[in-house]
Amino acid sequence: MTTKKETPKTEAMSNDEQVGFHKGALTTLAKERQELLKMVSIVEQLMQLHIKGLQELGVDLTKMAEMQQGQEGAQNQAGAAKKGPHKKIEDMLK
Repeated sequence: MTTKKETPKTEAMSNDEQVGFHKGALTTLAKERQELLKMVSIVEQLMQLHIKGLQELGVDLTKMAEMQQGQEGAQNQAGAAKKGPHKKIEDMLK
């Protein structure tokens, strides 16, 4: 098999293309993150309205949260034994 030697100009184009690709990806991801933050903000506002409504109806949310945390803690301990450790995104991309 013969191998081609790339000229410095070709290598530079390849690097430039790679730089452009990564910059474009980062720009897109930054815009996606901004939109996601807007969505989170809207969801948070809606949750606050529902919390306020429940409080006005006399529902004790603190008590409910404590009960739910106790239940989730037991479930998390049982689930941790079944599930393996979470994979990092870097490991998934390899």
